[in-house]
Amino acid sequence: MPSQRAVMLLLLMSPSVLTGTELGVKDTQFTLNGQPVFLLGISYYGGLDASDETVHRDLVRLRESGFNWIRVWATWHSGENNASAVDAEGKAREPYMARLKALVAKYDRAGLVVDVTLAPQQASPDGRKPGYLATFDAHRRAVQTITATLRPHRNWYLDLANERNIRDPRYVSFDDLVKLRAAARQADPALLVTASQGGDIDERELREYLLKVKVDFICPHRPRDAASPASTEETTRRYLARMRALGRVVPVNYQEPFRRGYADWQPRAEDFLADAQGARRGGAAAWCLHNGSQRQGGEPFRSFDLRKKALFEQLDEQERRAIEWLKAQVSSTRPR
Repeated sequence: MPSQRAVMLLLLMSPSVLTGTELGVKDTQFTLNGQPVFLLGISYYGGLDASDETVHRDLVRLRESGFNWIRVWATWHSGENNASAVDAEGKAREPYMARLKALVAKYDRAGLVVDVTLAPQQASPDGRKPGYLATFDAHRRAVQTITATLRPHRNWYLDLANERNIRDPRYVSFDDLVKLRAAARQADPALLVTASQGGDIDERELREYLLKVKVDFICPHRPRDAASPASTEETTRRYLARMRALGRVVPVNYQEPFRRGYADWQPRAEDFLADAQGARRGGAAAWCLHNGSQRQGGEPFRSFDLRKKALFEQLDEQERRAIEWLKAQVSSTRPR
């Protein structure tokens, strides 16, 4: 007979123990452990550079505030600091890959979702910002490396390429997205995969995302201006109608709306709330409270740099007020 210790070790190694939270898709909605849910998230871009204490403090505040997902980048630079989980060739880069795995596991146990985002970039002319995933082979290897590392967990999804349509080093063609999607599927057939778009998605692009790349959901990054909140509901309804006409309907995830510190227009709490409410009324499946440093890289850094302060310690008055209103009126605990 095996000892009690041996039995416990076998249980701890069981996939059913490692995986506590399962993210899924059903029609136009996300599901958690089979139950429909509205994903209310927040940007946590530099999370791989945060201390264990910071991650824990923010997780407690996230749950208290009604959030159930975060967006973390696997290729992230803050100033001259490189917090990427993969290197320029797409191979695991420590200690950041271990931190990514630990963060996803922690959120898995807590019942929350993690968006893991990749973005190809070139080195800066002054050499201060190193290049990463600048070749297709490196990008594909990063997809394979991250997917294999996180495969024991079902509470995360992969954004293959942030704002892949922008014609700069971020650009990834639809043909290459098909290959990256295939690489992710081969590494983990059950993994949910998307590719985000800078700006709204037109009809031609929507067809490519749905029928060629076959993303599991779409992620348009809507315009960042004062008119945006009032148009989100109708824009969402239009996406869903176009998808029905194409014969394939997937969720709409607003993972990166407007934020404070980005441009001349500084959204207030009521703008965040109006945008989130419009998204949910229109039938979107997810919305994120986007945040980051000031346009010129100044404080507060918010999610862009979590080395010195936790995220919730860096949010300003308008963002904190927005969180209170979102919890009361938009969070996943409230019915549609």
